[in-house]
Amino acid sequence: MSSIHLLPEHLVNQIAAGEVVERPASVVKELLENSLDANARHVDVTLVHGGVKLIRVADDGSGIARDDLGLALARHATSKIGSLEDLEAVTTMGFRGEALASIASVARVALRSRRHDARHGSEVRAEGSVVSAPEPAALAPGTSVDVEDLYFNTPARRKFLKTEATEFGHSEEAMRRVALARPDVGFTLVHNGRTQIHLAAGTQQARIAAVLGDEFVAASRVVDAVAGTLRLTGLAALPAFSRASRDSQYFFVNGRFVRDKLLAHAAREAYADILHGSRHPAYALLLEIDPRGVDVNVHPSKIEVRFRDSRAVHQFVYHALARTLAANAGAAGIAGTSAAAMIGVRPSYRDDGRPALQGSLGIAQPQAAYYAMFAAQTAPNAWDTPQAASDPDPGSAGEAGTMRGADAPPLGFALAQLHGVYILAQNATGLVLVDMHAAHERIVYEKLKDGLDAHRIATQALLIPVTFAATRLEVATTEENRDTLAELGFDIAVLSPAALAVRALPSLLAAGEARDLARSVLAEIAEFGATRVLTERRNELLGTMACHAAVRANRSLTLTEMNALLREMEETERSGQCNHGRPTWHQLSLIDLDKLFMRGR
Repeated sequence: MSSIHLLPEHLVNQIAAGEVVERPASVVKELLENSLDANARHVDVTLVHGGVKLIRVADDGSGIARDDLGLALARHATSKIGSLEDLEAVTTMGFRGEALASIASVARVALRSRRHDARHGSEVRAEGSVVSAPEPAALAPGTSVDVEDLYFNTPARRKFLKTEATEFGHSEEAMRRVALARPDVGFTLVHNGRTQIHLAAGTQQARIAAVLGDEFVAASRVVDAVAGTLRLTGLAALPAFSRASRDSQYFFVNGRFVRDKLLAHAAREAYADILHGSRHPAYALLLEIDPRGVDVNVHPSKIEVRFRDSRAVHQFVYHALARTLAANAGAAGIAGTSAAAMIGVRPSYRDDGRPALQGSLGIAQPQAAYYAMFAAQTAPNAWDTPQAASDPDPGSAGEAGTMRGADAPPLGFALAQLHGVYILAQNATGLVLVDMHAAHERIVYEKLKDGLDAHRIATQALLIPVTFAATRLEVATTEENRDTLAELGFDIAVLSPAALAVRALPSLLAAGEARDLARSVLAEIAEFGATRVLTERRNELLGTMACHAAVRANRSLTLTEMNALLREMEETERSGQCNHGRPTWHQLSLIDLDKLFMRGR
């Protein structure tokens, strides 16, 4: 007697349901996707007891014909594809024909629908493998699906469900994902009789603000990049909005929320230069791609995808995000760090014809002359008012009319220095606060990267070499890695088995502590090797070097020196964050200041 036999259809559906229907949120997702495929303009979702007792999804879509209602609940029945060619270029959210059948196998389902050209609606009911004949039903054009008593016939599965609040939270998140992908559709979510979400159809940015909140939008930059058949849009939050987990990362491919390692890696790499440690970036990004370039038939949940040309997609996403995050204050305007200010508004660019300053902080050798070159460049330039360049009184500088003019630079003009740590500047918007060490650290870091990329880090010979006692490992590392040290701009000589002398440093770091810089570089090379230091560990090393060389707290600056730093920030990529992801400056508008003092109340 044969031991192999065919499984009953009902059992097959329940096995399939294990992959498709993990919890009430899975049902919400599948039914919402069906509504979108039916071209609904508004979808209402009603949940009772977190969706375990009842899930109702009603839409105003195209509807289902009376004779097709029973077939809609059958496994592998779909109107969305009909051939392999359709599958390879699928544009709909659903296509497998499994969702409704799987749901019906583990719940009591009522399916009602009415096409827009029909006078009446119809209804079928399913419980397990039994589907009723169609009956008349009164409803507006569209479709309504009731899913009651989830897992009523599989109690073992029901035991794995969490509390009502937890299951509702997952269902709400499923709706948020769908709503983010389709801002052109309105959504309403009701739980236990109370409206939890109501979203009107609108723009992509407005929908992101409504779902993720004004705080996310205010801390984000607008992403909009196109290359061939690829387009990436959405919002990417700056490092100041980073999170301890990945729960604020939303990536969509052709309107489908996905968890894709390739896309996540591209995003992480784009943030690598401005976000360190265990923090995670936040973003809501929508990738549009030719449907033939992506395979969505990877898993029944359709949350995983495969790209035909994964390298091209990775590079496109990486560069699109990196360019957006690298925008400096001069290119993006003072509102460049705020997506809220950029929604519907083009970034402002300087159009006065004045050339960008070409100098760089730290070129001058001694710390005392750090800003001397910039004072010479800046003083005769119209960026500075006579008061800002020469008058030490912040009050008189603050009265300069140019500072309030529309042609003022994005970060404005310096007014004063606070406790030797912060620069106070006035621009057309209000008050700018700058952390001078963090800002200068980013400037030096970016210039070190540019120099190393071009194999031309300028060096500065020291008038008197700096000698220091060294370990045997430091001496050996110096002897074995002279070429690597030279490429990094260092000339370190071995004086004895226990002593080294620093004879030259990168010009950008000449004002730093030579001994500490040399030891930091040697420690990196000794631990990771020259090859890794110049490749995957390069940014970490350059960040350490920049931190050593950046202007320190309690360093008194003149107004001219402060203005030179502001102008350099406007010309430097990623100048809004230091190498560790902290913000380098913050804007307080006149409205913000008025609120502090309750003016106008």
